[in-house]
Amino acid sequence: MSIYRVIDKLETYVREGTWVPFGHRILSEERLVEYIEKMRSTLPEEVGRAKLIATNKDRVIRDAQEKAQQIVTEAVAQKNELVEQEDIVKQARTTAEIVLREAEEKARRIRAGADSYAAQVLAELEGRLATALGSVQKGQEALRPRAQTDAAPVAEAAAKSKRAAFDAQDDAVELAPVEVH
Repeated sequence: MSIYRVIDKLETYVREGTWVPFGHRILSEERLVEYIEKMRSTLPEEVGRAKLIATNKDRVIRDAQEKAQQIVTEAVAQKNELVEQEDIVKQARTTAEIVLREAEEKARRIRAGADSYAAQVLAELEGRLATALGSVQKGQEALRPRAQTDAAPVAEAAAKSKRAAFDAQDDAVELAPVEVH
């Protein structure tokens, strides 16, 4: 089950709780703890996906480095065959240097793109986790008894909490995957 589905179920449960005076709801502590445990068990799956992305990044970098090494090796072999002829040797050296620079630049671009993509995915995951934590904290706050009888501070706190959750959700939605070429 995805973390989002658990969060949706938790939110539905909180919204469907029994109303009591002053805008509070009665919720089962056992049920809330059950949802929290489901979120905890789902998080390793999300972290596993992030690790898979990081592993793929390393594979792409390794492939680029192997290809660069293969290009360099081929250039060196070609250069050695043409040592006898000075003009051809100069041309081979120049070509090998160009190919090496291009391969190093391509490897650098791939590495930078993969690092950027992994950072973006991890930032998105961090935003999702922050949203989930905010939901849990709101649920916990709803369970705490309030000594205040004035409804205005409660409404103001609820509005701030909703704004923070909405802002965190917008931040998570704004992140979009980056393609690596």
